[in-house]
Amino acid sequence: MATVNDVIKLAKDNEVVTVDLKFIDFLGTWQHIMFSMSDFGEDMLENGRMFDGSSIRCWQTIDASDMKVVPDLSTAKLDPFFAQPTLSLICDIVDPVTGEGYNRDPRSVAKKAEKYLASTGIGDTAFFGPEAEFFIFDDVQYSYGSDGGFFSIDSEECPWNTGADEHPNLGYKTMPKLGYFPTAPFDTQSDLRVEMVMMMEQMGIEVERHHHEVAPAQHEINFKFSTLVETADNLQWYKYIIRNIARANGKTATFMPKPMFNDNGSGMHTHQSLWQNGKPLFSGDQYGGLSETAMYYIGGILKHAPALGALINPTTNSYKRLVPGFEAPINLAYSARNRSACVRIPVADSPKARRLEFRCPDATANAYLAFSAMLMAGLDGIQNKIHPGDPMDVNIYDLSPEELNKVGQMPRNLTEALEALQADNEFLLKGDVFTKDVIDYWVDYKVEEEIKQVDSRTHPHEFTLYFGY
Repeated sequence: MATVNDVIKLAKDNEVVTVDLKFIDFLGTWQHIMFSMSDFGEDMLENGRMFDGSSIRCWQTIDASDMKVVPDLSTAKLDPFFAQPTLSLICDIVDPVTGEGYNRDPRSVAKKAEKYLASTGIGDTAFFGPEAEFFIFDDVQYSYGSDGGFFSIDSEECPWNTGADEHPNLGYKTMPKLGYFPTAPFDTQSDLRVEMVMMMEQMGIEVERHHHEVAPAQHEINFKFSTLVETADNLQWYKYIIRNIARANGKTATFMPKPMFNDNGSGMHTHQSLWQNGKPLFSGDQYGGLSETAMYYIGGILKHAPALGALINPTTNSYKRLVPGFEAPINLAYSARNRSACVRIPVADSPKARRLEFRCPDATANAYLAFSAMLMAGLDGIQNKIHPGDPMDVNIYDLSPEELNKVGQMPRNLTEALEALQADNEFLLKGDVFTKDVIDYWVDYKVEEEIKQVDSRTHPHEFTLYFGY
């Protein structure tokens, strides 16, 4: 565990000239405040600094705006994306009146989730391993107004560029659904991914593999699992590094689930397991080599999956991905190896590797809230011995309509997911991990600022459908 002196020494040894305090906002965007070294020292590191919480979306009102940002000393790193040596610390948000973690601070929610796990006696550690897919584009344009609207994406890999004048056009475009995973020259961004991986490892994030994904211009980098909060921290660095290295190379990266029509979207399959006293709790003699505890955890995930959708697939665009035909995990079933089920049990070569993979989430989720919600759903399954039923060891996409009707499905849109969350949230309130205020505000914001805004705008395809009526 890092101490104040350790952090001060890190800054001194690296001739740091500025300090960058980062924190996550309610919806999942990293924010930051920078301080001069004249203000850096023991007081800042122990007591944090005040800021205007009313200027951060979804937080305080202007009449109660004072909030405190407090560094987590264990997160101290040198940020490589500044021209001058810069010390970065990830922070928690504290209510200066009560001295407690702010209830709408997602990182504070995640810390409460870890504490709640320990309090149950079920386990002492939850490990999470997300696989966050992303697109890299050469050009992105979008605009909307009363006179019209459009969006445009482009990459040298994309199939619509087979006839483009590229001086010269050398071919080697990636056709729809054929990006998994040819070598160069089809995979044009392998060197760029290597640059991203090298930076992640320099930042202390252990990377396991990387590759091109199914769609043109789509990619994935996998980093090693860790505890809930640390993995959420690492995911923020992951996104930050990918975006900044892409930009430095004249490209742009997005974690938007479905920027490209008629091809696979980007998900964030999330591997999960529970441990107690250094021993894995998910290894056993039941289906897929899992324990009874793991089966009940799956039961909790499947039972609460529609409500989880509001937090793990939290955007209107998320549900453009969750449609049949594009490897999207929309069916509420579990299976060993079968990727058409929303919960998969990967093949494991040791008890320590026993885990489940929940395939529904995407990377627009606020990782601190999403991981916490998944943990709470799994724990509810264990506490109430919710068995997931029989596994689905067939290709679910090949089932007849009659058979498919017997299988539950994820919500079809964000509205349905929010309605499910409103109807099913008691499992999130245990241990005061989530609060009614957090859930109510989340729902209200998503309805008013996202769903209504999208629903009220004319869509270009409506002209195709209706202009001639």
